[in-house]
Parts: sequence; structure tokens; C-alpha cells
Amino acid sequence: MDTRFLGIAELVEAPSVAVVVDVMRAFTVAAWAFAQGAEKIVLAGSLDEVLALKTRHTEWVALKDGPPAPGFDTVNSPGLLRSMSLDGRTVVQKTTAGTVGALAVKEASLVLCAGFVVAEATARLLRTRACDSVTFVVTGEDGHADEDLACAQYIARRATGAETDAVEFLRRAGESRAASELAQGVRQGVHPDDVALCLELDRFPFAMVATFEDPLMALRPCVVPSLTDEPST
Repeated sequence: MDTRFLGIAELVEAPSVAVVVDVMRAFTVAAWAFAQGAEKIVLAGSLDEVLALKTRHTEWVALKDGPPAPGFDTVNSPGLLRSMSLDGRTVVQKTTAGTVGALAVKEASLVLCAGFVVAEATARLLRTRACDSVTFVVTGEDGHADEDLACAQYIARRATGAETDAVEFLRRAGESRAASELAQGVRQGVHPDDVALCLELDRFPFAMVATFEDPLMALRPCVVPSLTDEPST
């Protein structure tokens, strides 16, 4: 499998297959939203779009980065989201990096959104789709966020079926700038458990696939067959 690791600004053309990685915290939050019962997550391009969608669909759950704000139901924190019941709800998410990265590759034939919590399921989906070329979008810090790069590199190795020890990749993520800022309270809208929750490897058994839905970009969970169900090679 041919792999590329690019920042959002480096995306000059639509890749065939894209894995958009935001460990801290957009796609860890997205995975938790599905675990809490959300049906789908609409990836919004701006805060104004979130509020407009919320006005038209009052039952939707509006989510943003940073501190709480009028019109929004919650913030981009897995520690806070895990206590919410989202059964059958639609979540509208806008974040600084993750949602931006996903929308930047919206023309790709397959768009997956990932973090460590869905790493193995994401790798397994790439294997089952027999993807020859995959572009990993490292969303944080203009493509230099080590937690996102470490996760992307780990998924890329697992996508080849290679046995890979996650310890070093998780160590890098835990020592990243984002982890430090979350732990020290530099970023707002943070729960004390956020870093630990973002570093839970394979917490959830599903991958997350983004597609267009009239005309929004929506993220949905995709349960991937277990290794025992995969055809032998």
C-alpha cells in the first residue's frame, strides 16, 4: 500500500482514499458520540453553519471547540460528551482542524475519520477495501501535530497487516504539544480525562466513514468484520 502523510495545506488534489486524523480531539469526540447513540455527525464548515443548521433542526446537537457558547449544546471534549445520551440524535460538529481536514478531501472516493480509539477498525477497513494508495491527512499544527502523525503512521502499518507495537506511537501522542496543552488547561472546554480518553487504543469496534448527504458531509460509524471473518491471503 502506497501511503502519503500530508497536512491540510498540502492537499493540492483530491486523493482516491483519505484517512483524516485528529486525535485530540475531534475524531475521538466523534467516536464517543457514536458510542453514546448518535446516528450521524454532520461536519460543518463554520460556526455560523452549525448555528443555522441548529435553527432549522432544533433537535440536533451542536458542538464546537473551545468554551461553551450560546446556541451550542456541548464542546469538543470526550470527557464531557461521554455523559450525554445521544440516542438517535444528529450531531453537528465544527472544530479547528479535524472537520476542516475532512471537508478538504470531500471529493475523495473514500473518506475515513480516525483517532487511536478507532485505529484497528480503520486499518481493517482499509485492508478489506484493498486500498492501493492512501493519503493520511495530519490535521493538527499545519500537518506537524505528532499525536496525529503517530496515529496515522500506526494505522498505516496496521493496514498492511503487519504486527505493530502501539506503545511508541501512543508515547509520542502522550508527549505531544496538544496533550500538554490539554493537561495544563491551555485549551478551553477541557475535561481532566480528555488526554487519557484520546489515547485509548481501539476503544471502539467501528471505523467512521464520511459521505455526502443532501448536500452536507456526514460521518457515520461502519462496523468492520473481525479478523477471523476476513478472507485468508
